[in-house]
Amino acid sequence: MFNLIYFFMVVISVVLSIALCVLMFVAMWKIYSKAGQPGWAILVPIYNIIVFLRIVNKPWWWLLLFLIPIVNFVLMIIVIHRLSKSFGNGVGFTLGLIFLSFIFMLILGFGNYTYQKLD
Repeated sequence: MFNLIYFFMVVISVVLSIALCVLMFVAMWKIYSKAGQPGWAILVPIYNIIVFLRIVNKPWWWLLLFLIPIVNFVLMIIVIHRLSKSFGNGVGFTLGLIFLSFIFMLILGFGNYTYQKLD
């Protein structure tokens, strides 16, 4: 009986995890498309980061800086904040993207936000 309960808990967890991943892919696809980039780029490892850096108007070599511990944490916060600013939002939306990304990415992707390239 106990094993059956654990089995169903695992199955439910896996299904919810896959659904959340699919939702995140769809939201990021929409965000990339709004920014004038190819949406399919989200599916290609490493290239998706290069395109993401292009969206927030940062050079491609920042990808190399993401390999450095602690620096990558700080840079990711900067990049997420620039993404928020690119769509006309402020620090509050940035905090939402950091702590509740699965909700705020959907809001950004499916909301009425327009992309404006930053300097």
